Amino acid sequence: MYPLRLFRLPVIGLLTVFTAIATPGMANTLCLETAQGTEAPLRVELADEPKERSRGLMERDHLEPDAGMLFLYRELQGPEQAFWMYRTRIPLAIAFIGPGGQIRAIRNMTPCRAARPADCRSYPAGVEFRSALEVNEGWFGERGIREGHRVRLAGERGCRTASRSGD
Repeated sequence: MYPLRLFRLPVIGLLTVFTAIATPGMANTLCLETAQGTEAPLRVELADEPKERSRGLMERDHLEPDAGMLFLYRELQGPEQAFWMYRTRIPLAIAFIGPGGQIRAIRNMTPCRAARPADCRSYPAGVEFRSALEVNEGWFGERGIREGHRVRLAGERGCRTASRSGD
């Protein structure tokens, strides 16, 4: 897997804001705009260091239904930047997010159990992006989330944290 960095808020860089309230390796909450005009909350782990981005969701057998991984980059990434699924066991979807939090592209990615990384398909972004969000395959479509929709942090303009039944 390949990772990425972050989107910006108008005066204050989102990277600064996000880093101040988010804890790498821990669950943080994002809200994603849906086609119905509502927001879908998502608990995410952060991958903002090269080692974390390189590992991604490799070797996991399961990803909770409303969970994902947010790959953050300090610099804008080019459209040729790609993710791969080497040693990734679960089908995923990835959203490439530009500055400002807008989803620029969504791709589905199939697991690759090949013994050699070179035997795994790569998934180029095809667009410039500042961050990427991996979730279970089908998650975006089931919620009506498409290119052009926005991603926001919990607590920002009404985005509330995800609640799980029984909590």
